[in-house]
Amino acid sequence: MRDLTIGFIGAGDISVLHAEAIAQIPFARLKGLWNITDDLANEKCRLFNCHKYPTAESLVNDPEIDAVFILTVLESHHKYTLMALHAGKHVYVEKPVGMTVAEIEEMALAAEAAGKVCMPGHNYIYEPGVVRTKELLHSGKLGHLVSLYVLYNIQHPEIVAARMPGVIRQILTHHAYITLFLAGEPWKVSAMKSTIHYEIITQEDLAMATLKMKNGALVHLCASFAADDHAGDPWTMMIKAIGTKGATRYSYRDWVENIPAQVHSQTYSAYPYTILNADQYFLENCIRRNEEPHSTLEDAIIAQKMVEAVEVSISEERVVTIQ
Repeated sequence: MRDLTIGFIGAGDISVLHAEAIAQIPFARLKGLWNITDDLANEKCRLFNCHKYPTAESLVNDPEIDAVFILTVLESHHKYTLMALHAGKHVYVEKPVGMTVAEIEEMALAAEAAGKVCMPGHNYIYEPGVVRTKELLHSGKLGHLVSLYVLYNIQHPEIVAARMPGVIRQILTHHAYITLFLAGEPWKVSAMKSTIHYEIITQEDLAMATLKMKNGALVHLCASFAADDHAGDPWTMMIKAIGTKGATRYSYRDWVENIPAQVHSQTYSAYPYTILNADQYFLENCIRRNEEPHSTLEDAIIAQKMVEAVEVSISEERVVTIQ
């Protein structure tokens, strides 16, 4: 099989992890990128040693490009995903995949019409520990699922959070697809949000949701930019599944370096590997071997419905049935 050539649309913080991942994949090469602001494009092209495209259209229409990574802000995922698919490219689109269910549905139709892979950036479910959790649950080794916890507590500076839509869209989207991957479809949700330590921006920095699954299990989701958890057995980022015959968990804290990261007070080294695992699966399994992603655009649609149900539950202060 020949090597694959990659182009990035978007050059924000996450592009660094994707560039580092691609550099570790022997059969993949980052050719170039385009970003809406020229200064950032120049900076990242120097960092990645790649070509700068003058427009997004010139990137997607480059015949050497096999796959396009959509790494822009949420509001433009739909536009650039469709642009790349219409140009006949495979697409990796970062999460959240779209602003609405309708946007993701249109992406799915475009991917089918183009005969190309469009894989959501649902990176956590490519982590071996999370895949093992699913295998333990689905094999019955943990018995019947009783409860699932997906917890995230990492303080983000306000200047960083200002670039994000709030923890519901930014973080609970992860929780939604993780829940779907491990436990199946939810039935009902009740949620609340709060703003604890931000002084200028208005988006929430804390959100919690409780879901009842169709199989009767209960799920608790927590997403917080408000505070770190450095207590014993900290809930920095943890997935814990408890069944009638056993339990298992995945945690950022399995590997921590005592050096600051771009945003975090420490480097949670497990996270970059989730990006590497997802990128490698997309390029090798999906494109080269024509296999399905662990999470498809159809799954992204359900995850989006879960997130929107959380928002309705908060705004209307009620339990919401997920349609």
